[in-house]
Amino acid sequence: MGEPDQAGIAMGPVINASARDKILAYIESGKQDGRLVAGGGPVAGKDGYFIQPTVIADLAPTAKVAREEIFGPVLAVIRTRSFDEALAIANGTEYGLTGAVYTRDAAKIERAKREFFVGNLYINRKCTGAVVGAHPFGGFNMSGTDSKAGGRDYLLLFLQAKSIAERIG
Repeated sequence: MGEPDQAGIAMGPVINASARDKILAYIESGKQDGRLVAGGGPVAGKDGYFIQPTVIADLAPTAKVAREEIFGPVLAVIRTRSFDEALAIANGTEYGLTGAVYTRDAAKIERAKREFFVGNLYINRKCTGAVVGAHPFGGFNMSGTDSKAGGRDYLLLFLQAKSIAERIG
């Protein structure tokens, strides 16, 4: 963790004090709703807006940290009894930017492709790091317009359609 312009740095600070404070408020909410596994606060001894990578487990699907987009180093863990329940929880939020499924079960992979409502779905790989020019990026519902930045349809967002009819003769 450190300044992103330095070699070997895997995680930098959040953008500003406002973002830091908002993320820390989410973490405090998560601590009330679940069990803090790791992290949970600012990075001591660092100048800037550094937040410890944080994991909060034993959360209900209704917990704020499990239902909202935090845009910070916070992982909310919800235990489920089945793939059906996991898919229902994942699709039960207002958001749908990115999701990931880890499984060796081909039927579950196919089902995730059909039924997991996210703009970017990653199978058996991390759910960050879309490759510019290879993975158009955008989400569903409150996470986007369904047009993906970098995708063929994205250019159309910068155009204005016009229909012209002219009677000839």
